[in-house]
Amino acid sequence: LQAGSACGIIGAAGSGKSTLALAAMGVLPLANGTVQLGGTARAAYDADNLGQYIGYLPQKMQLLPGTVAENITRYQTGAPQDLLFAAARNAGAFEMITQLPQGFDTDVRQLSGGQAQRIGLARAMYGEPELVVLDEPNANLDDEGEAALVRAVQGMKAKGKTVVLISHRPGIVGVADRLLILHQGT
Repeated sequence: LQAGSACGIIGAAGSGKSTLALAAMGVLPLANGTVQLGGTARAAYDADNLGQYIGYLPQKMQLLPGTVAENITRYQTGAPQDLLFAAARNAGAFEMITQLPQGFDTDVRQLSGGQAQRIGLARAMYGEPELVVLDEPNANLDDEGEAALVRAVQGMKAKGKTVVLISHRPGIVGVADRLLILHQGT
């Protein structure tokens, strides 16, 4: 995939979509082939720092106990506020967050499923990683949330980021430049 592009991955349940995403991110070993980020093999990156280059929104997204800000910044001590706000804006979640009872200091246990999903997207986009993998990113979103997601993907592409979208719903796949259909792992 070229920088600034998005690839949609679709297929039946159990076809290997999430497994492919996990292998691309380095969570699972590759049977063959390589994954490169910016022309450099992913294996050459320090595993402890790989998270700054790859953003991930898992299919079964969970937020950790704490505040909205802590979850977006991945609990980084002294995280710059401008990066926090940029991630929220880029994910289309800034206004939603500022309307919460305590804004960025709101406890995530107070969020609806759709709100939590949008915080998860902001977390995946935090620090503007080169590769962003979104596994069923629109699973809990209403129309407004899905529209924000589409704008977020378009914004990532415009900034030269590579996006992988795994979805069963056709709305988000329409923003993809390429489509990969998996059937029984192939």
